[in-house]
Amino acid sequence: MIERGYRNPTRPGLRLEVLTFTDLPSRLPDEEYRRVHRLDFHHLALVHDGTGTHMIDFVDHPCRPGTLLHVRPGQVQRLPTGPDGGPADLDATIVLFTPDFPPRLPATVRVTDDPFGPASWQLRPEDHDRFRRALADLAAEYAGLPDQERDITRELLRQLLAGILLRIARLPAPDGSQEKGATQEPYRLFQHELERSFAVLRQAHDYAARLGYSLKTLNRACQGATGHTAKQLVDARVTLEAKRLLAHTELPVAAISRRLGFTEPTNFSKFFTRATGETPGTFRAAQS
Repeated sequence: MIERGYRNPTRPGLRLEVLTFTDLPSRLPDEEYRRVHRLDFHHLALVHDGTGTHMIDFVDHPCRPGTLLHVRPGQVQRLPTGPDGGPADLDATIVLFTPDFPPRLPATVRVTDDPFGPASWQLRPEDHDRFRRALADLAAEYAGLPDQERDITRELLRQLLAGILLRIARLPAPDGSQEKGATQEPYRLFQHELERSFAVLRQAHDYAARLGYSLKTLNRACQGATGHTAKQLVDARVTLEAKRLLAHTELPVAAISRRLGFTEPTNFSKFFTRATGETPGTFRAAQS
């Protein structure tokens, strides 16, 4: 239950690292590898061979050849495991980078800055090949980072990463939808306001008023994009943050309750139990 900050042990000062999945278990003690941890950086992974299960924000994502994973800052994960709970037997390329490293292009920002973006895609063979080649170019430049002309190579790494993010931006939605909600202004604005205010605004009509829409318009946009009302989405976001804090911190339940805007810990416990079917203590114990 840890917060993992970005650190590049091989190239200090470079806000990007390229490694393989087999490098991870050697870096992390077995007990730490299995723990839930929260990132303050991006974690991209492309699986080339093998199988496993990667938990991202309490959703298990099967890993197999062609699986592309994206864990964003603030999300929690448990690194890929096999049936025995130990590190999965995977051949995968991993790219770790800080939010400020890639160029801020409109399409790359849609990938990096969307807290509601997909966490997993199963690529078609031809897309897997394209991503694999792009990642191989990035890995080669990273491995050969020279002492001379470091600034040029650093910029090349930024641009190669941008190319990979642009490829992600044009992937179809994993569920086959056209992501129509992402282009509907009321829903898009609600997403970002929700991410900013979920701990202090709990009622849907408050979001509607803040955004300048009627509650009916906001609900219509939310239901068209997700099938859920604005209030259901607010409660879901609060529940997710509660799960994250319970899983990766040792904060007392009362402190988590206050952080999420509940006036009484008992109200928080009732809310969490109603949303998940488990008490906060039972959920926390299951994550350790």
